Amino acid sequence: MDASAAETLALRGLAHLAADGDALVRFLTISGLDLDDLRDRAADPEVLAGVVDFILSDEALCAAFLNAERLEPQMLHAARRALPGIAPEM
Repeated sequence: MDASAAETLALRGLAHLAADGDALVRFLTISGLDLDDLRDRAADPEVLAGVVDFILSDEALCAAFLNAERLEPQMLHAARRALPGIAPEM
């Protein structure tokens, strides 16, 4: 997966978080971002990598996202590998 496709998938993940208020609050808390920061940096590949990491870290959230987007888990892992930073071992 190339970086552009990975960023697009991560943006879909961010939209999924935004639709789930509790998940969004948890992401903001863990990331240290506030809503204004998130709005300003939503297209930042490092923030998008954090979104994917966050989704992958929560089994229920990950399953819900994959199901909603009709994705195979491998696609989310491929997106993470294409984004900056070191992907945590899952």
